Amino acid sequence: MKSHRLQRMLVTSASSLLAVFVALCICAVILLITGKDPIEAYRTLFGAAGETKVLQGALNRATPLMISAAAVAIGFKMNLFNIGVEGQMRVALLATAVAGAAVDLPAPLHILFCLVVAMATGAIWAAIAGWLKVKRGVNEVISTIMLNFVALSLVAWAFDSFFRVESTTGSLLVKTKELPTSAWFPDIVDRRLNGMFFVAILVLVLFYVLVWKTKFGFQLRASGANPGASRVTGVNPKRMVMISMLLSGALAGLVGMRALLGDVHAYQNNLAEQQGFNGIAVALLGRNHPLGIFISALLFGYLGEASGRLQLIDIPKEITTIMTGIIVLAVVIINEAVKRWDDRRIQHKAALALESAAVPA
Repeated sequence: MKSHRLQRMLVTSASSLLAVFVALCICAVILLITGKDPIEAYRTLFGAAGETKVLQGALNRATPLMISAAAVAIGFKMNLFNIGVEGQMRVALLATAVAGAAVDLPAPLHILFCLVVAMATGAIWAAIAGWLKVKRGVNEVISTIMLNFVALSLVAWAFDSFFRVESTTGSLLVKTKELPTSAWFPDIVDRRLNGMFFVAILVLVLFYVLVWKTKFGFQLRASGANPGASRVTGVNPKRMVMISMLLSGALAGLVGMRALLGDVHAYQNNLAEQQGFNGIAVALLGRNHPLGIFISALLFGYLGEASGRLQLIDIPKEITTIMTGIIVLAVVIINEAVKRWDDRRIQHKAALALESAAVPA
């Protein structure tokens, strides 16, 4: 059993690596078509890997991606596709900015208060999709997509109508009231790497322990794989759906905290934009496993941090955005092909074992 699990892990890891390689090849063709040198582009892009500042920036960019991917992966383990991380994050950002600025607490407690508010708000917003799934049978893909639009519009209206503070310095940037310094999450490296990185690592560790080392995690995976069989063993699939959405939403609430507590210290409309959607790509590439998510987030973080170097050689940095998009498509296609091949291989092996064990009449 362990050898089969290890073999499957190696196969899925190889498929993800193959997806990255395919994406690099396709981007190389695109660069050639546009008259650019792909070798020079990749040498510039990946040649910065040895620079400390670039690595620190990559880790900083990877921080929200790890948390976002973990939020998505918990849903995947329950066979739920939570596309609403972006909306859950946006609601949590505004609620935390407003609540955090309204209280006066000592530094550690103030930060903890903000994190709890973010998790609670994200969980409440995700619970709407969970309730619709459990009580009305509404597909979570549809409900979470729609709730994203509702969240973005609702937050924009509430921010503009009630919580925006006009700048006294003449700046055109409109924000909420700034958080007290006691709510600022400290940096590991000044203005380069925020301490939320350790929170992201802790989230991945707890995610692994919860899903793979606890009874609840076993029930979660079993219920996602086969709800009918799990119901026979006493597991309530509807209850597991609701708990999964609550956990996913709670993590989604933390996605924007690095930007809010570590960078800007106030809410503004473009804060932590697209981090919820990017987490889906990271989770897919990382195969919903904490280690894979960590490596994938580092890759995406590095591409985002080092992309600015391409402009120095007259190559648009948007090529990295194209690259990440192709990586996601390649991951989905290649992983599905590999999964089908592996399933056929296992079925063929089982059939041969049955034939060899058959006793002649």
